[in-house]
Amino acid sequence: MDIIISNSSGKPIYEQIASQIKSLIISGRLKEGESLPSIRLLAKELRISVITTKRAYEDLERDGFIETVPGKGSFVAPKNVEFVREEHMRQVESALFEAIRWAKTGGITAGELKELIDILFDHEA
Repeated sequence: MDIIISNSSGKPIYEQIASQIKSLIISGRLKEGESLPSIRLLAKELRISVITTKRAYEDLERDGFIETVPGKGSFVAPKNVEFVREEHMRQVESALFEAIRWAKTGGITAGELKELIDILFDHEA
């Protein structure tokens, strides 16, 4: 599992881990029932505290992305279609807020931005 930690990111490390694992699950690169590295192994691979990886896994479990079985490990939880759709909506909303900020900074109008979204939506995969 490829997780990249950025020390210059404004996000805490546990959030970076959780968000990247969520993305892997949502994209289907991590499949339902697939096991995740143990908390200790992931901490060792990333050269971070076990407490940090534990926090990321706890957040993922709380949000319904993984299930932890004592003595066996953590596994990708069965997908709840509505929950996955809601997570996609949150990610799109976040990206759109960033796009709006860039548009305003660059003097691009709401109409121009909407037109650009329509063009990209129809032509991009």
